[in-house]
Amino acid sequence: MECTFRVFNKTQDTLVMITSSLQTSVAVFALIILHVSALDTFKAAVYEHAVILPDDTKTPVSPDEALLLMNKNIDILEKAIKQAAEQGAQIIVTPEDALYGWKFTRETIFPYLEDIPDPQVNWIPCQDPHRFGHTPVQARLSCLAKNNSIYVVANMGDKKPCSSRNTTCPSNGHYQYNTNVVYDAKGKLVARYHKYHLYRELQFDVPEKPELVTFNTAFGKFGIFTCFDILFHDPAVTLVKDFHVDTILFPTAWMNVLPFLTAIEFHSAWAMGMRVNLLAANTHNVSLKMTGSGIYAPHSPKVYYHDMETESGKILFAEVDSHPRNSSTSPPAVNWSAYATSITPFPGPKNSFRGLISRDEFNFTKLSESAGNLTVCQKELCCHLSYRMLGKEEDEVYVLGAFAGLHGRRRREYWQVCTMLKCRSTNLTTCGQSVETALTRFEMFSLSGTFGTEYVFPEVLLTKIKLAPEKFEVLEDGRLVNKNGLSEPVLTVSLFGRWYTKDVHSISGGTSNSATTYLMIPTLLMIIVLQYAVMV
Repeated sequence: MECTFRVFNKTQDTLVMITSSLQTSVAVFALIILHVSALDTFKAAVYEHAVILPDDTKTPVSPDEALLLMNKNIDILEKAIKQAAEQGAQIIVTPEDALYGWKFTRETIFPYLEDIPDPQVNWIPCQDPHRFGHTPVQARLSCLAKNNSIYVVANMGDKKPCSSRNTTCPSNGHYQYNTNVVYDAKGKLVARYHKYHLYRELQFDVPEKPELVTFNTAFGKFGIFTCFDILFHDPAVTLVKDFHVDTILFPTAWMNVLPFLTAIEFHSAWAMGMRVNLLAANTHNVSLKMTGSGIYAPHSPKVYYHDMETESGKILFAEVDSHPRNSSTSPPAVNWSAYATSITPFPGPKNSFRGLISRDEFNFTKLSESAGNLTVCQKELCCHLSYRMLGKEEDEVYVLGAFAGLHGRRRREYWQVCTMLKCRSTNLTTCGQSVETALTRFEMFSLSGTFGTEYVFPEVLLTKIKLAPEKFEVLEDGRLVNKNGLSEPVLTVSLFGRWYTKDVHSISGGTSNSATTYLMIPTLLMIIVLQYAVMV
């Protein structure tokens, strides 16, 4: 102590200067750390991948043959991942089924599967590839993330051994899951999600419950689910409403269905309706009408891609808000029925008729004039439209439609839909059929409905399957209106509502390892089910 005291006395002025300088440096360093650890925006990438498919999915192959095919696809993904990192992206999303394709049986998918552990095991496969058995795909994906310092989101197959004493255990002794994995910039596994709502995927099992998977980063809180999941309450809505995620990661193999369910149309609408970012990566297969990827913010699409002409993949980039609800561009909360329930329905036209859209019987009324006000109702839903065309094309017919009920062949999901759409021809029986081009422009439109649900997704689709960024908005009273003047030719203007509490909750499309009836999980229980919070 004496020696130290003497040194301090001899150099007191110098030490004061050093101390002052050190305090300043520490303060600056702290600000830098604070800035780095809480980014206001981040750069995202999504990659639409044209999958190299196996020659035959009906005959089993060896694990080596399966790995050879998966590595061919990962070779292509690697180029996209490297490009994303070089462009400064912090995260990249790749599609569902990107490593091997689809249309397998339980037996023929098995060689492609690996045992994917719970992320809580704290594992970097790139550094310890044999810790959980033979995991070459996980190791390679981890290394791609680690070596390029970027979060990588991928879709692959998971297998979980089970006992024959368990009555739900499949005959091959394994549950098989369609699975998303996320590796952070150090290559660590930070998220694993098993798809719940399978769509004709008999090679996979349905998890016992919808998994609610989240993880935290320096650029926001993320949730993840897959493809068909987006049409249901859990896990999709719960992640946003109860877990307050900022961004959804969404690998998909989405087949486009007009007029309401093209990928870019519905996914951008979902982001707007739920007021979160959605990073959607679709597979690219023109023969199956698979295309449509995008980076969607709550107020407008940042970037999107829809291409039915080429056979190649595409990478997209955009800068997005880390916490979109706090952004000045975040749209306000909407009362979807406020306007529609406050007005007297417009006088009923004499030319109302019924027509089918995807097996759903809509009530339609024709837009007979170049401008007007119309109302059409079905059950509890009334849809109101005010519109003005630039000029009425003689060979084009538009209708206002309303539908309220259980959708489609399966009759599981309860829809409420208000739509203004172009008919395929002047024959009214074609209204609701697929149409991709239009000539009619609208100077003004305002669409609203007496929705019984708070979950409504606003869609505007233009000629040649294009979106309309910054060309429409939703007012706080629930009206979907155009803005910034004249629109390009319109295919559809729709308010797509999902009344989840009216759904029929049977699970199909895969093999279930639980009861075939899915009951809504109370919010308190959902909060303790499989939430991953992995801090960077």
